[in-house]
Amino acid sequence: MDAFYASVEQRDDPSLRGWPLAVGGRPEGRGVVAAASYEARAYGGRSAMSMARAVRLCPSLTIVPPDFPRYKAASAAVFSIFREVTPLVEPLSLDEAYLDVTENAWNEPLATAVARTLKARIRRDTGLTASAGVAPNKFLAKIASGWKKPDGLTVISPEGVEPFLQQLPVDALWGVGPVTAKKLRARG
Repeated sequence: MDAFYASVEQRDDPSLRGWPLAVGGRPEGRGVVAAASYEARAYGGRSAMSMARAVRLCPSLTIVPPDFPRYKAASAAVFSIFREVTPLVEPLSLDEAYLDVTENAWNEPLATAVARTLKARIRRDTGLTASAGVAPNKFLAKIASGWKKPDGLTVISPEGVEPFLQQLPVDALWGVGPVTAKKLRARG
C-alpha cells in the first residue's frame, strides 16, 4: 500500500488531502513518523524519522496521531481482496504482502493482469492506492513494488531480471543499508 497510514487519514478526512501530513507522535515528545504522505516526502519527510526533524524539514507539516483500529480495518479489507484471488498470501505487515498468483481463482494466466485487477479493486473498494511488483521471485517483487510509487506497477520478466538488477544502485537491494552499501561500493 502507498503511504498507508497517511493515505487512510487523507481518505477519511478530505481536508488533509494535498497537504504534507505525518502520522505519529508529537515532535516535542520525541515522536516518530509512522507514515508520511507523498506531499511530506517531497520535503524529505519519511517514516522512522524523528517528528522534530520532519517538522524542521517541513514547517507546514500536519501531524495526526495514529489510529490503529482504522488502519487494521483498512488492512483487513485489502487482505480480503487478496484472498479472493489466492490463498497463498504471505503478510509482511498491515500494508504489505506477497501473493503467489501462479494459480489463481480468476483463472488469469498473467500475473500482470492479476496485479492490475487487484490494484483497481483496492482503489474501488477501499479508496486507497497500492503499488505492485510482478516478478519471478519475492526478492525481485519487493524491489519492483517500490519502483514506481505511488500507484505503480512494475513487471520484471524472467529474461529482464539481469538488466533490471544491473541498473540498480546496491542500496536499492532489499536489506542493504548504508554500511553494507559502502562496503559493496568499495569492492566495486
